[in-house]
Amino acid sequence: MQSTNKEARLLLAIEAFQKDKKLSIRKAAQLYNIPRTTISHRMDGLTPRTETRANCYKITQLEEKVIVEYILDMDRRGFPPKIKGVEDMANYILESRNAKKVGKLWAHRFVKHYTELKICFSRVYDFQRALYEDPKLLEEWFQLISNIQAKYGILDCDFYNFDETGFMIRIISAAMVVTDAERRGRGKAVQPGNREWATAIICGNREGETILPFLVVQGQIHLSNWYTETDFPADWAIKPTSNR
Repeated sequence: MQSTNKEARLLLAIEAFQKDKKLSIRKAAQLYNIPRTTISHRMDGLTPRTETRANCYKITQLEEKVIVEYILDMDRRGFPPKIKGVEDMANYILESRNAKKVGKLWAHRFVKHYTELKICFSRVYDFQRALYEDPKLLEEWFQLISNIQAKYGILDCDFYNFDETGFMIRIISAAMVVTDAERRGRGKAVQPGNREWATAIICGNREGETILPFLVVQGQIHLSNWYTETDFPADWAIKPTSNR
């Protein structure tokens, strides 16, 4: 509070000196109880000590703000950067002026310093699903289902969910990423949609009844070792397909 009051008096002293040509810097300093040298230094363009950063800070405040905005923008697009990615951003800036790289824990401290950021584990999210996460499309789909149910007299217990869990080759795994602190839940890392895959189809209705899983794998023919060298359940179905 005291430093804020002093800053206000300093600004008033400078304003008074600039408006009154008869007022000297020494007199303005006496009127506003500010050291004369402080007024002179500020008028010469020196930055207040409260706004300066120690030499140990390699990244300027402006550069830090740019990094924060970039992280938030990437998070909104579904590509929250990893901790290593944040570190790489800082090092890229430092490299442009031939400065030394940041330390190993710099990124962790950086995120902790900014309340708008947080560290969490990402959740893999397929690219094609991300494209169809449109509230309008979802509303139209549920309205269509409601109309079909009413038209054919389908009971709620006859509704089965159709769920599939994919085993994508070279899939993006869950990782520690930096996201918007206001985000609820884990960040979504959008998974490229052009991977080879195997799929398990699982169905269950509202009364808890389930249908045995049906596996779809990429290939032309069944392989005997699927059944002889694994613990694959005998009553599960498996189907190879050449479709990608």
